[in-house]
Amino acid sequence: MSQFDSGQWLVCYDIRDKRRLGRVFRFLKKQGVPVQYSVFLVDASAAKMRRLLVELGQLIDTRADDVRAYGLPAQPQYDTIGQSMLPLNILPTLSLQ
Repeated sequence: MSQFDSGQWLVCYDIRDKRRLGRVFRFLKKQGVPVQYSVFLVDASAAKMRRLLVELGQLIDTRADDVRAYGLPAQPQYDTIGQSMLPLNILPTLSLQ
């Protein structure tokens, strides 16, 4: 994927302070779809993801908090157990077949 091609990213975080946690959650809710607690699916180019991570870096305490972004392949493979927070058809690449 080039830096300008859009792709899907999993953004995961572990934030120690409740106030910072709220800020990070509200910020990511505007950027993507919550998949699980502290995990968001974001559709973005690599360049946009770098900018997003810079903005997140301003919201967290880098000595205590952890934020990670994982680029997903075009056709991700996954399994689920239990109730999903997402409707099955919210994103075509994530719908069960």
